Amino acid sequence: MHERTSPFGGFRPRGLFRNPERGRIAGVCAGVADYLGVDRFVIRLGFVAAVIFLTPFAIAGYILAALMLPVQPPAGSFTAADVPEETASTRLHGLRDRFRSCEKRIENLEAHVASREYELSRAIRDLDRR
Repeated sequence: MHERTSPFGGFRPRGLFRNPERGRIAGVCAGVADYLGVDRFVIRLGFVAAVIFLTPFAIAGYILAALMLPVQPPAGSFTAADVPEETASTRLHGLRDRFRSCEKRIENLEAHVASREYELSRAIRDLDRR
């Protein structure tokens, strides 16, 4: 499922965009709200809280998002034919890659836990607790 229907009609490609048509400043909060499928007010409220508690990070993040996110294409400019179709084989390939990645992480974790370095660190921690 690569497409979403816009509230204004037409198909929207899946992805994170700025939405200056529905936004206040650069449309970042409106674009994030569209992407997450929540009300713009909730995202804006979260951004205001972030500005209050993490002012430099929130402002820098907003500016970066405004510069890096592409503007959302106008409603109706995409049709279902424009959206690439995901096939069962591409899904299977993606799942296979995710499982291989998880398996590799588990192997690394097992190797770390079974190593002498882990046993030595554990013994030292146990001595410090006494």
